[in-house]
Amino acid sequence: MPRVNERIKELRTQLHLSQDYVAKFLGLSRSTYTQMENGKRKVLADEVAQLSNLFGVSADSLLNETAMSQPATMFARSFERLDERDQAEIMNLIRFKEQVKAQRTE
Repeated sequence: MPRVNERIKELRTQLHLSQDYVAKFLGLSRSTYTQMENGKRKVLADEVAQLSNLFGVSADSLLNETAMSQPATMFARSFERLDERDQAEIMNLIRFKEQVKAQRTE
């Protein structure tokens, strides 16, 4: 069974995301993210949560290798083809929708 660093690299590659993009998403430098993928740096719990959101998988499936949903795969591929401005706009919309959902469940 692949280790978490191998799984992260595998998912990033499947989704055609660059290391630079994932690093920026996590708020890390590319070199720090590369160390994570190479197993030279541990993946922190909050990073697992962020990566599971980015990759469209549960934290458990990220850690234990289960299949990613087809809609998440399609979204990620489409998202990667957008320019940075459009990606930022979509990420802001996602955050807004998450806040609305959280308010409905309170």
